[in-house]
Amino acid sequence: VGDALKDRFDGASRVMSNSEHETSVQRNDAAPHRIPRRDRYRFQLRPHNPDHKSPGVKDLVYLEPSPGFCEKNPRLGIPGTHGRTCNDTSIGVDGCDLMCCGRGYRTENMLVVERCN
Repeated sequence: VGDALKDRFDGASRVMSNSEHETSVQRNDAAPHRIPRRDRYRFQLRPHNPDHKSPGVKDLVYLEPSPGFCEKNPRLGIPGTHGRTCNDTSIGVDGCDLMCCGRGYRTENMLVVERCN
């Protein structure tokens, strides 16, 4: 299941909403324009890049690109990766290659001596 989700994530495509209800229509009457319930959620997604095909029912799509998590961005609350501790032997999310976004990293060995009670 995880591999299938990862494949879909890697192949996700950016889309835009193409809805007839997304543009507001100026009306002269005081009554608000009501959309029938059966049409309320009827919208189409079209590819952000017109050269790509429209997404299928099982395709994973996104409306906005994710922010970069490698660089610090206080406005979005992203701490970046500078100064974080990583595991240089791990290939998982705590691994240095992945955590440092492929930019390389420095290792530091420390010897800690503590007193026992």
